[in-house]
Amino acid sequence: MQFRARGLALVASVGLVVAACGGGGDDTSAEATPETTGDSAAAEGALVVWADETRAPVIEDIGADFEADTGVAVEVVQKDFGTIRDDLVSQGPSGQGPDVIIGAHDWIGKLVQNGAITPVELGDKTSEFEQVSIDAVSYDGQVYGMPYSIENIALFRNADLAPDKPGSWDEMIATGQQLVADGTADLPFAVQMDGEKGDPYHFYPLQTSYGAFVFGQTEDGSWNPDDLQLDNEGGQQFAQDLSQWGADGIVSTSVTADIAKETFNTGKVAYWITGPWNVADAQDAGINLVVEDIPGPGGQTAAPFVGVQAFMISNYSENKLIANEFVVNYASTEEVADALFETGGRPPALIASAEKVADDPILAGFAAVGAEGSPLPNIPAMDAVWEEWGLAEGAIVNGAADPVGVWNQMAEKVRENIAGA
Repeated sequence: MQFRARGLALVASVGLVVAACGGGGDDTSAEATPETTGDSAAAEGALVVWADETRAPVIEDIGADFEADTGVAVEVVQKDFGTIRDDLVSQGPSGQGPDVIIGAHDWIGKLVQNGAITPVELGDKTSEFEQVSIDAVSYDGQVYGMPYSIENIALFRNADLAPDKPGSWDEMIATGQQLVADGTADLPFAVQMDGEKGDPYHFYPLQTSYGAFVFGQTEDGSWNPDDLQLDNEGGQQFAQDLSQWGADGIVSTSVTADIAKETFNTGKVAYWITGPWNVADAQDAGINLVVEDIPGPGGQTAAPFVGVQAFMISNYSENKLIANEFVVNYASTEEVADALFETGGRPPALIASAEKVADDPILAGFAAVGAEGSPLPNIPAMDAVWEEWGLAEGAIVNGAADPVGVWNQMAEKVRENIAGA
C-alpha cells in the first residue's frame, strides 16, 4: 500500500539538506553501513526510524511516499519493542541511534529526563486526536509524541460458557467455579502472572476497585511521585483479598500469559482479563467473544491503565525539522492510522479513524472500559515501582503469612527507590 501526504510545507521552506540522519553528529556515523552499525542501519542521507515487526511494514510504505515527495530516503530498522527506549538512550549520543522511534507513552518521562527526545510540533492537528492520547504523550506541559493508538485491558467473556454478563465480582467467580466443578472449565477465571514476579499491569483494575492507585496527582493533573498511594487503606484490603484469592485457587502465579491464552482459546475458562492484542486469536479459535468491563471486587470501578503508542523524535537527530515533517504530515494521516489499526488491532488515536470502527462491539467494549481508566503514569518514578510491586503480588498469592505486612513493606521499598533514583 502507498500513502500520499497531505502537506509538503517543509519541502517549500527548507532545502532538505540531510546531514547524515540517524542521530548524533560524529563522522563515523555518516560513513557507517548497515553491516557496520548493527541496529542503527543508518544510511547517509536517510531518515532512520526504529519500529517493531508489527509496525515496520506500514512505516516502510510511509517512507516510500516521503522519499518520492522530498527526496529523503527512510530507513526502517526493525527492533524488539522492549529494547527501543533503552537503546535510544545508550546509542543516540554516539550517533548510532534513529531520528524517529515508535514507542509507548510511558517511556516519555525517562526519555525526557535523559535528554533523548524532543517535543513534536503537532500544531492545529492536536485537536484531531482523542484527548486521552494527547494527555498521555504530554509531559511538563509539552507534547512529546504523535499518538497513533490507544489500548487497555478489559474482561474477555466466552458467551458460550457464560451467556450473561456478570453482575458482580462474586457472581463472576461463582459462575467460573461452578464451571470447574461441572468439569466444563479448568480455571474459574484467568489473569496472567509472571510467576513470582506477579503482574501489576493486569491486576491493576482489580486493585483500583479498592481505591488504591499508584500515585496521586498535583493540582495541574500531573502525577506526583511523592504521593505513592499503593499502601493506602484500600491497597491493604486488596492485599488481604489477593491472599484469599490465591488460597482459593482463583488466581495463581502458575497461570502465565501463554497458559491463560491457551485455556481461554480452548474453551476451558469463561473469563479472562487481557487486551486487544489477543482478540484475533480468540476469534480465530472460534470463541464467542464478548469484551466488557471488569467487575470490581473492591466495590469501586475497576480502572485499568490506558496505554498510548506514539511516534517520537530523537533529540540526537540532526534533522529534527525533517523528522517532524515525517511524523506530523505523513505518519498522522487517516490512511496510516487505518493501516496501523489493521496491522496491530489497537484502537486508533486519530478521531477520524476511531469513528470508522466505533460500531465494532469488541472495540466499543475496550473503549468503554478505557474511558474509566487513566493514562499509565509517564513519569520516571514508574521505573522504581514495577519490580517491588509485582514481587509483593507474587508473594501474597503464594501464601505470604502477613499479606498486609508484605504490601506495606513493598510500598516503603518503592518510596526508597524513588528517593534514590
